Amino acid sequence: MQPISGINSRALNPLAPLDRKGSEDIKRDGEEAKKDPSKPVVDEYTPEKKPESAGQYWMGRDKDGSPKIYFDDPKKSSGPDKDSGAEGPQRSGGRKPETCIGNTDDVDREIRQLKRKQEELKQQLNFEQDPAKAEALKKQLSQVEQELRQKDNDTYRKAHSKFTQMA
Repeated sequence: MQPISGINSRALNPLAPLDRKGSEDIKRDGEEAKKDPSKPVVDEYTPEKKPESAGQYWMGRDKDGSPKIYFDDPKKSSGPDKDSGAEGPQRSGGRKPETCIGNTDDVDREIRQLKRKQEELKQQLNFEQDPAKAEALKKQLSQVEQELRQKDNDTYRKAHSKFTQMA
């Protein structure tokens, strides 16, 4: 370690001299504010005029049911063009949420049938005496079990469920 007295003091000096005039102006402004107690120093809120809307884009469907982008121009009347036959959501209250009901009855029925077939194949395999027929039953059983593994899960149910839209 080196004692503090051995440190080069020139390295601690600033590179450029301070501008004395600028700092005096700052002191004077601050002193003037302190001298006048009748005026408190506060920020002042200046309200601004609300900017005019440039318009709004929104998704809708045309008369054929194809998706279409609409533009609400504030200079013209709001809403979709009545001439084009467009059917869009109501603009006054925003979009109306769609309600759908998912139905997994077909998938459940298919899984129940596979489970029944699996049980039947297991029973037939237990009572089968012929080794060739037993081997064929084992192959069928393994195919049914593989199909059950693929279909008896949430991913398959979600992908194959039917959705109906509520009115």
